[in-house]
Amino acid sequence: MLSVLVPGGTGQLGRDLAALSSPSLEIVAPGSAELDLTSTGAVVAAVVELAERARAAGHQPLVVNAAAYTAVDAAETDERRAFAVNVDGPRVLAAACSSRRVPLVHVSTDYVFPGDADRPYEPEDPVGPRTAYGRTKAAGEDAVLGSGAQSWIVRTSWVYGATGANFVKTMVRLEGERETVSVVDDQHGSPTWSADLAAGLIELGESIVETGGPARRVLHCTGGGETTWFGFARAIFEELGADPARVSPCTTEEFPRPAPRPAYSVLSNKSWADSGLTPLRPWREALAAYFAAARR
Repeated sequence: MLSVLVPGGTGQLGRDLAALSSPSLEIVAPGSAELDLTSTGAVVAAVVELAERARAAGHQPLVVNAAAYTAVDAAETDERRAFAVNVDGPRVLAAACSSRRVPLVHVSTDYVFPGDADRPYEPEDPVGPRTAYGRTKAAGEDAVLGSGAQSWIVRTSWVYGATGANFVKTMVRLEGERETVSVVDDQHGSPTWSADLAAGLIELGESIVETGGPARRVLHCTGGGETTWFGFARAIFEELGADPARVSPCTTEEFPRPAPRPAYSVLSNKSWADSGLTPLRPWREALAAYFAAARR
């Protein structure tokens, strides 16, 4: 049986991880108010408590770090705070995991890449972040991998879920407020439902405690296939029963943001499948399942 600690437990991924808790899978998912990743003492105490509780019960401990500073635009003027959450916090968490021999799965992002590729990024491709958010996430990866902990990095992209702010929720709101919506059509990526990602992370965790985990320490895990934000928005309108023609394409130049968005940040899932892990379903299929679940 696994006993899992999930920092960032009240975010969209954290909540979907917590929802997987069962008699054979204990998941404790504190939010930042309960476990502040920038508090060294709190982080160390949480890992110590996890290790002692799990081993006393004959369980295998695991940490899945879902905590992150993800406000991409705000990070451009608040990089110090982003660094504290995305680099310093994971460094302390990884050190605590190393000292207690607790495996760590750390969630990262497509933003570590420059976003100018012409094919899906593989884990071994050179990083080259172009935003403060991306820089801090890349540095966080280095901190975890250099800690000596038994650790894995899982990069993902375009995550949406039932809680928190995300693109799907924004489009649902705009569909009810506006007759037409303009969405950029020159940025490519892979939408990922947080519920599917959560299941994949637990599968990885089970592989780690049962067999020692994949030999590769950096993996990519996203919804299958790729689209643009425009294509994603049209699919959302279709799921709402709205006319997708109400969504019109625009360019990145027409919709400037403080932080530059990658033009192409599709992640190859080959490393995930090659590690014997179940690929996530195609993004369009997952989107339909997300809305079906929301209607229940």
